[in-house]
Amino acid sequence: MLLSLALIGLMAGVIYLFIPHDDHAPDLKRVDYSVELLTARRAASYPVAAPEGLPDAWKATSVRFEGDHFDAWHLGFQDPKGQYVAIEQSTQKASAFIDDASQGAHETAVTQSIGGHTWQRYTGGRYGALVLKDKGSTTVVTGTASFEQLTKMAQALKTR
Repeated sequence: MLLSLALIGLMAGVIYLFIPHDDHAPDLKRVDYSVELLTARRAASYPVAAPEGLPDAWKATSVRFEGDHFDAWHLGFQDPKGQYVAIEQSTQKASAFIDDASQGAHETAVTQSIGGHTWQRYTGGRYGALVLKDKGSTTVVTGTASFEQLTKMAQALKTR
């Protein structure tokens, strides 16, 4: 019985050594969001925001516009440190939209002035968020990145 146990342990060690295993996150594919942005800006009932002037180290990884679902705009990025940052905009009721976009983060007493607007900080849960409530729409910059990175994204946002 001990011989069988030793043989099984030896085989498990050999398998572990020769089977490749990679512990780093997979490289995400960069997406071009120019067509979706143009479509969203033509169709949405609010000024759709997208970043301008970010360094190439910021990689766009996901994009979608759902005109039939509260004119919902989503643009996801991987920041230079490998963290997730997303721009979410919608005409949906602010409280429900913020809760969904920020993965359940809660409003704090901290505000930031960015681009002449007052953004509210949300923390907790999985994501942090910066929230701008505007006439007819809500903008949420959210993700796993630090508030410094979320602020950089919010500073880069432009509407047309």
